[in-house]
Amino acid sequence: MTIDWNAFTPWTALAGGAIIGLAAAMFVLLNGRIAGVSGVLGGLLRPAHRDIAWRVAFIAGLVAAPLLFQLFNALPAARIEAGNGMLVLAGLLVGIGTRYGSGCTSGHGVCGISRLSPRSVVATVVFIAAGAATVFVLRHVLGL
Repeated sequence: MTIDWNAFTPWTALAGGAIIGLAAAMFVLLNGRIAGVSGVLGGLLRPAHRDIAWRVAFIAGLVAAPLLFQLFNALPAARIEAGNGMLVLAGLLVGIGTRYGSGCTSGHGVCGISRLSPRSVVATVVFIAAGAATVFVLRHVLGL
């Protein structure tokens, strides 16, 4: 893997990270909830009374944001080097890992670490280590 330094955009990356951090902070301050996508989506699967509208709005915003962005700019080209079966398997494994880890990367990595949660620090380190190990095994050991 190589980095295309001509396409490296540190200022937009910094701005994007700041917006994500600000949104997560506002969400916890104004709503009293963690902006972890798996928890928000999971709550829609077993909804509680008066708990559906904000969850639908949150997920709708995740879907609408790139569509709105696309009105003003071209979306970056996505290149996925996997077949449909591998994508389904990967999605299932992420879902299982999210359940066992009691949260996803947005919940632990963004919100948990910012609250100095030791559990979230450990979970995020495990996420990154598992991802690195998976890439190493698939690319360098199995040659896929």
